[in-house]
Formats: sequence, C-alpha cells, structure tokens
Amino acid sequence: MTILRQPTRAGVRDAAAKIAAILPPSPLFTIEINGVSVAFKAESLQPVGAFKLRGAWHRLTALSDETRARGVVAFSSGNHAQGIAWAAKRLGMPATIVMPSDAPRVKLEATMALGAEVVRYDRASESREKIAAHLAHARGAVLVPSFDDPWVIEGQGSAGIEAAQQMAAAGLPAPSRVVVPCGGGGLAAGIALALPDAGITVAEPEGWDDMRRSLAGGAIEPVGANPPPTACDALQTTRVAERTFEVLAARGATGVAVSEAAIAEAQRWAAKHLRLVIEPGGAVALAAILTGQVAVEPGMLVLLSGGNVDMADYAKVLAA
Repeated sequence: MTILRQPTRAGVRDAAAKIAAILPPSPLFTIEINGVSVAFKAESLQPVGAFKLRGAWHRLTALSDETRARGVVAFSSGNHAQGIAWAAKRLGMPATIVMPSDAPRVKLEATMALGAEVVRYDRASESREKIAAHLAHARGAVLVPSFDDPWVIEGQGSAGIEAAQQMAAAGLPAPSRVVVPCGGGGLAAGIALALPDAGITVAEPEGWDDMRRSLAGGAIEPVGANPPPTACDALQTTRVAERTFEVLAARGATGVAVSEAAIAEAQRWAAKHLRLVIEPGGAVALAAILTGQVAVEPGMLVLLSGGNVDMADYAKVLAA
C-alpha cells in the first residue's frame, strides 16, 4: 500500500488524545545540571519499556476492521516489535515481527509474550525490509515500518505534547530545546512537529550518526561501510527515511554523536540520579548533555526513550 499522506501537527495532537484515552502520561523528572533545571521524559517507564507503543497505537487504530483482521507485519530489533505486539494484542489483531537473530533476549521474549509471531533474520546478510514486505504481501497484512510512516511519526510525537503539558504544570519554561535519541528519526520528527517553537537536537552513537551528517550536509547520507559495534541495538539504522529527514531539516534540527563510553556513563548517571534503568539507545540524549556536546538551557527537555536492557550487560555497565 502506498502511503501518500504526510505527518502533521494536527495528527500528533490526535495521536496524543488517543494515547491519553488509554494510558497515563509517562513520568517527567527534573534535576539541576550546571544550575539549570532539566526535564527528563521517562519513556522507559511505558508498559513496553519504550515510546514505540505510541506510534503503533496511532497506526493500528487508524486501520479499518477489515484490514485489522488480516493482521500486521513489522520489523524491529525489539522496541517497535513490542509496541506493535502490544497494540495488536489490545486490538485483537495477529502480529508478525521480523527481528534480527542477535536481538536482545529480553526484547525477543517480551515480544513473543505479547502473542506476536517472530521471524528471525541475519542482520549482516539479509534485508529485514524485504522479508517483512514479502510476509505482508503473502498474508494480505499491513506493513508498519518502525519510523517511515506518517501515523507512526505522529504517534511518537505525542510524547512531546505530554511533556509540554507536564512542564507547564510543574512551573517550568516551555520546551526551548529538545534532545532526542535518533535511529531512523521517527521520534525526533514527531517531537519536531509536536513542539514547533523548540529547537531539536538528535543524538546518535558514533559511527551510526547518519542523521547528524545528513542534516549537516543537507542531503541523506547513509551509515558508512563497516560501522563500529555499538551497544545501541535500537539505533542501528543504516539509512534514515526521506520523510523523517525532511521534517527535521525543515525545522533546522542539528545532531551530535556520542561515544560508547559516554553512553555507558549516562546509563550509570540515570541509575544514580533518576533511579531509572535506561538502555544504551535510550541514554544517548542524556549522554549528549552530560558530555557538554549540547549545552543545558532553561526549558531543556531530554527524552529517555527506552529501558529494555539485557540484565547481564547492564550489570557490567553499572559495575564499571
């Protein structure tokens, strides 16, 4: 199915209303850094441990009853997988998720526990997009990408609507600068639509900072050959979408790349100061401000996008 519509701020507001009808807002924490109160949106505390259920719910609830009956197919390393599985289960839809063979066990098991069928693939030699497209065509199911979809982008942006309301209720300035973890850019693009008066900075792991380079160069630049290993399994997107790039470029968004050491330190900082378990990909925005790559300012909002950690790996990070 060809999707012609583009994501809009009105769509983000519709998505926020849908989410508010079924879930309470994810918590917003504030803490002073260099004398400035910084707001942290804890999407890690969502029912599936990440923001991805927002886009999944907005997308699947937009389908007709006839389409829902045929089911949904998605591809994901784990967080989008859980979001789709969660939404599909709530709507009584069959769900099939294409996941890499090296996906964290905690994400794989959680996806299957929600009733989804999981199809594994080799991240290095196979295309998840092709596998998912074939499955969707064969089954007559709807294919829902993890970020290159207008409804998904709008759904993710609902986190920005919530955060702005929470900051106002707490007596904080309106969001002036939002720092957002970025893989394919769905969350960042949604936030950009939700908060048109705020500056947007995307954060990515070093070597996987294709959105940063794309925004700086004015055209999409894919991840280079042989990218370095990263603990951020959720951010290993080799090429951002035209749709997400265009939204962020139109808003003048910028990007930063953070090191693996800085990401691990951010995880430890979140555990100590916020009492939160944050996965590596969910900690990149925090890492960007802790390293000073993004200067703190009044009205700063930082997205903590996920908390689905492998416990053994997380224990090693905390012990370091």
